[in-house]
Amino acid sequence: RLSPGEFATKGLGPLPLAFVGDGVYELLVREHLRAQGNCPVKELNGGKGELVRCQFQAQALERLWPRLTGEEQEVALRGRNAHVGHVPKNANVADYHGATALEALFGYLYLGGEVSRLRELFGLVMEEL
Repeated sequence: RLSPGEFATKGLGPLPLAFVGDGVYELLVREHLRAQGNCPVKELNGGKGELVRCQFQAQALERLWPRLTGEEQEVALRGRNAHVGHVPKNANVADYHGATALEALFGYLYLGGEVSRLRELFGLVMEEL
């Protein structure tokens, strides 16, 4: 594994980080919802949809921003400024870029082996619901 700092020097771009981070974030959301107790899958999927929307992710990044290290902020900014191919119809550009930033950060932490920090940040997002 590469340390988190090595990613910046190895040139791993923000969109591949966001690709991984998207999957990591969704898995954390699924774990969180499942831990809330037994409920029908339809309700789980409804809750998941709300938490994985780009608007929610962009707001989550804003709330986390003051708690991020300088290195984490740098990764998120790289994600926010990445040139995405398209923006879905149901999202505005700013929210989509904010969500990409959060996903890039989560991918960065996950691939860098910083799973405890990743879970800490995710926990902060869920605390503020």
